[in-house]
Amino acid sequence: MDMIKNRLEKNYKKLKAWADRQKIEAYRLYDRDIPEYPYIVDIYKDHYVIYDKSDFIKDKDKNHLPHVVDAVKALFKCEEDKVVVKKRERQEGLNQYEKISAKNETMSVRESQALLKVNLYDYLDTGLFLDHRPMRQKVFKTVEGKKFLNLFCYTGSVSVFAALGGARTTSVDMSQTYLRWAQDNFDLNQIDLGSHSFVNENVIEWLHQNRHSKKFDVIFLDPPTFSNSKKMNESFEVERDQDFLVDSCMQMLLPEGILYFSNNKRKFKLSPSVLSKYKVKDITEESIPQDFHDKKIHNCFEIKNS
Repeated sequence: MDMIKNRLEKNYKKLKAWADRQKIEAYRLYDRDIPEYPYIVDIYKDHYVIYDKSDFIKDKDKNHLPHVVDAVKALFKCEEDKVVVKKRERQEGLNQYEKISAKNETMSVRESQALLKVNLYDYLDTGLFLDHRPMRQKVFKTVEGKKFLNLFCYTGSVSVFAALGGARTTSVDMSQTYLRWAQDNFDLNQIDLGSHSFVNENVIEWLHQNRHSKKFDVIFLDPPTFSNSKKMNESFEVERDQDFLVDSCMQMLLPEGILYFSNNKRKFKLSPSVLSKYKVKDITEESIPQDFHDKKIHNCFEIKNS
């Protein structure tokens, strides 16, 4: 146990001053740094989420999860009920958003300029993608007076930062649950909803209907890798369907507009068509936060009309 406890302590010393300075209450403490401990540990204020990433077959003889739980409890002097353990299987499409519990307990965490609602128990994900923190800052600093579109908006955290940065926002998602959560995040930050729209629709269908009529200065596009939701007529795969997504967004951009296209597919490649038609800059490296050991957590591109 000493090995993992020492590593957690070392990481915490390194990150704590940075997190306090930036007023960040939710961040990644440990990210499979040591091969014998294939876990992720995230801090959410005074709670700790452990994702068990061990392989059932490969790691069956070395269940080190109790060591990680004990190390977290010892380091932070916290009770067992502050430690949440999740087994993160390979998730596809909307499975990652399905309920795994029904505690309905939420809390808010501060991230620099904003407060954001999280649920540490009921879903595999907490309602806040920690890896998009630099992206949220980029949006906050660059959207004043602009029209901002957030597609596959999830719980709307990027829209919150856009609104706090002075943009008029439109957030589109197929899930009513997550759109309501996005509105809760707006309420939490006392943002008047008058300049902001929340659209409960399948993004693909919405793009088909609106790509020729609506215009935006900045678009944030963060689709799932794969989806075959019952609400969709056909399956969706981000690499296969990227041309339609990107072309539709580019049609909706005002002349000097910017599309930020992010996704989580490990070996994702931009299509030759996208690369030939538009001015593309790979901003993945600068969009990964310093608390993330995994530099392939997402891909991110800044795309402009050339």
